[in-house]
Amino acid sequence: MNINEQNPKVCPVERAGALDNRLRRLIQNPQKILKPYISEGMTVLDVGCGPGFFSVEMAKMLNGTGKVISADVQKGMLDIIRSKISGTTLEQRIQLHQSSFESIGVVEKVDFVLAFYMIHEVRDQKKFIEELASILKPNGLMLIIEPKFHVSKKAFGTMVVMIKEIGFAVVGSPKVFISRAIALKKNV
Repeated sequence: MNINEQNPKVCPVERAGALDNRLRRLIQNPQKILKPYISEGMTVLDVGCGPGFFSVEMAKMLNGTGKVISADVQKGMLDIIRSKISGTTLEQRIQLHQSSFESIGVVEKVDFVLAFYMIHEVRDQKKFIEELASILKPNGLMLIIEPKFHVSKKAFGTMVVMIKEIGFAVVGSPKVFISRAIALKKNV
């Protein structure tokens, strides 16, 4: 059974190029989107990282300090990142982690979580957010960005209510092209 038979919503590795290209870099610039949230020395989690479009840029933003944990359910996506960073200084800053469909499986506490275009792919969103809350340090930040073409305004609003009930406070609603976005802070 391949990964997409287990969860047909997951973007197949064969389409990874569509997730990491110049056009996307122009309209969804990682540096611009993440600048308010990333600072040197942080440990950050890129959950559902795909081919590392954001992971690599976050590692660069850490400026030789801190760490990025790139987590994905697909080994093929992690292999793409591995090949991108092999032999570079980023290899020391990016830790690859294969998650399962049941659990992210990261035990290290992090300062920031990025969930870009992936929560709509998760079967049990409440359980998933609760796991993120357990990974995130007190007062840690989480940025959730979902595609407007997959997630309705109503569904996004329902998700935000659930996240607030879990113990997060909304701290911003950044503008991201063709997306719905929310920045959250974990309440202590």
